[in-house]
Amino acid sequence: MLSNKVANIPPFYVMEVLERAQQLEEQGKSIIHLEIGEPDFPTAPHICDAAKNAMCMGNIKYTHSQGLIELRHAIAKNYRDRFSVDIDPGQIIVTSGTSPAMLLLFIALIEPGDEIIMSNPHYACYPNFVTITGGVPDFIYTNEDNGFMLQPEEVAAHINTKTKAILINSPSNPTGQVLPGATLRGIAEIAGDVPIISDEIYQGLVYEGEDHTILEYTENAFVLNGFSKLYAMTGWRLGYLISPKEHVRTLQKVQQNLFISTNSFVQYGGIAALEGPQDQIKKMVEIYNQRRIYLIDRLKDIGFEIMIEPKGAYYVLADARKFGTDSLNMSRQILEDIGVAITPGIDFGHGAEGHLRFSYANSMSNIKEGMDRLERYLRN
Repeated sequence: MLSNKVANIPPFYVMEVLERAQQLEEQGKSIIHLEIGEPDFPTAPHICDAAKNAMCMGNIKYTHSQGLIELRHAIAKNYRDRFSVDIDPGQIIVTSGTSPAMLLLFIALIEPGDEIIMSNPHYACYPNFVTITGGVPDFIYTNEDNGFMLQPEEVAAHINTKTKAILINSPSNPTGQVLPGATLRGIAEIAGDVPIISDEIYQGLVYEGEDHTILEYTENAFVLNGFSKLYAMTGWRLGYLISPKEHVRTLQKVQQNLFISTNSFVQYGGIAALEGPQDQIKKMVEIYNQRRIYLIDRLKDIGFEIMIEPKGAYYVLADARKFGTDSLNMSRQILEDIGVAITPGIDFGHGAEGHLRFSYANSMSNIKEGMDRLERYLRN
């Protein structure tokens, strides 16, 4: 008999949509993928070459449990160059993607009954990480009026003796919103001794406003980041956790026990990503922005409500209540009837029910075809 904490875990609906879409493709049906948050660009050649060369040179052994020191220096330099924050490489733990970094952190942080403040809507897996490690998600329901963004005064009202951390995500999945510096500063100020967990995996994918890290405003923070999104390295599974110095040793011991270390040759790819040419990143961001503008305009023309336009990541969370309130049913029906894969809002919490999330991590031609199909379908 499996434990209730895993037996009762909800599915990750975006993956179920993807898997059903793949089944339909195997049956010969044409599918437009607007569901999955995965760059449609290849990893840059110099990154692939670095990993290949590492393997050919025999760099295939265990590394330090915190990761290659060269990679940790490169990560620290990246934060210093971009945000003028000083990070000791010893504060960094390299992980096999950002999800293992979250697992390490919540295992080390949470005692049974501890509360983690987070927004609702939220990244689908946040509450599951918290509950599976014995914690309790403390939701703050946001809405279209403020762009689904946490406000410092709302966070302050939720802090209590059970609060263990405040979880933020900017640029955000699923909303695509970017927290302004003033908001980050405000949250840092009201947090006091409560640490902030900042998921910055979409950092660099910002089209309006400024990119920030929580480390500009407080040292009492854990930062989650990685290479999947900005460097088109999802399958490489390379992420990292930046921790206050006093907690590194505990996190390192958890890493040693659960994962030993991250794949060595993949880490060499990460070094090349940070230290090599950034031309592809600039071009990707320009293309994403073109798609973003087009998709927002088409969704509005079709009849979706988007009160505050997304400014980062590669998602649009659109209000679909004009067409129905059951987002899961809508998503399934649209996929089966016209072959357009979209993520149901319920995947991101009850605060996103009645919404659909559209990813523009696909070619412009596919996005146009998807919108054409959707427009014909909904208007009929």
